[in-house]
Amino acid sequence: MPLALLALLVMLLVPLAEIYLLIEVGSWVGAFPTLLLCLVTAVLGVELVRRQGFSLLARINRSFERREPLAADLLDGALLLAAGVFLVIPGFATDTLGFLLLIPPLRRALVQVVIRRLVVQEVGVRAPSERAASPRVIEGEFRREDD
Repeated sequence: MPLALLALLVMLLVPLAEIYLLIEVGSWVGAFPTLLLCLVTAVLGVELVRRQGFSLLARINRSFERREPLAADLLDGALLLAAGVFLVIPGFATDTLGFLLLIPPLRRALVQVVIRRLVVQEVGVRAPSERAASPRVIEGEFRREDD
């Protein structure tokens, strides 16, 4: 399925699902409690994202000072940002997804999946011993400039 078609389906189906869930919950508990629940989940979610974000920032700082790879921490931050976006969007389905992304072990597992899928393998690179055995000749001109 082309990416553009997938994006279009997501943009159409997510709001429809959210509207459906809001209507169902609203008919069960009432309009005001439903709105209040949406507001509370947004505020609570933003506070949790803020706290975890500061913790992540401190971890990135320590990793940077130790000159350790930052890829996993940066992906963790991207998922945390996505959680914040999902929690700010009104609705129960996006709030559920946002709160799931706030669970650190789940986020770490997702980061590991992404890292495994994005590992770039070098293609056509020869080992140093092979390079010495078959030198390439590059033609060109040069000029020596003395200081």
